[in-house]
Amino acid sequence: MKIENCVAIVTGGNRGIGLGFVEELLDHGARRVYIGSRDKEDGEQIAARDPDRLKAIQLDVTDADQVRVAASACSDVTLLVNNAGMFVNERLYKTDDPDAARREMEVNFFGLLSMTRAFAPVIESNGGGAVVNVLSAGAIVGVPNMGGYSPSKFAARAASDCLRAELAPMNVGVTALIVGSVETRMSEHVKVKKSQPRDIGKAGLWAVAHNVAEHDTDPHSVAVRANLARDPAGLAAAMAARLDA
Repeated sequence: MKIENCVAIVTGGNRGIGLGFVEELLDHGARRVYIGSRDKEDGEQIAARDPDRLKAIQLDVTDADQVRVAASACSDVTLLVNNAGMFVNERLYKTDDPDAARREMEVNFFGLLSMTRAFAPVIESNGGGAVVNVLSAGAIVGVPNMGGYSPSKFAARAASDCLRAELAPMNVGVTALIVGSVETRMSEHVKVKKSQPRDIGKAGLWAVAHNVAEHDTDPHSVAVRANLARDPAGLAAAMAARLDA
């Protein structure tokens, strides 16, 4: 699809990678961008930068009513960016918060699925377009010290493959982004060189425009993919060692 003149909605668009997508969409000539945010006031502050093209939408992707209202209010959307994510930083077994993994799954998997179910018919009715799922290097390799986050991203990656097949007859493409370490609040605990949020937005829009099914967006995700192909057992051991780091 062409990014120029598209109408997009970005979940979690008020900061981090979501904001990077919003900024890149504006630079690429999007006609309108809806900023989905649990805190509408935060979204409105971003929307004030370009009130002619930006609009804040109250949106918690785990709230079925809010998702339904958003799909009705944003009836001109041709590009859905499923960016909203949750990382609780709790282990799966040794944890003081056993429900943390469930909350991560609700946002990272079921929220993505709910948004796609709501907006795919909207995109189809507007002549077709795309869904972009912002995933993680933790979707291609298990990361034990990230607890429920990595399994939820594995699930979202599998969902991307399934949805791509289902939505193809509707002229709705699905692109999965494998994202490494990025300079965001969610990745403050990661001690490697990080990319900038706009780098991910730019890479994601390139992948959509070129109909790429799955795209490694940054040097860290590329390195993880390469290490997984070269020495999967060694990479698994390195991930396990981080539990004691």
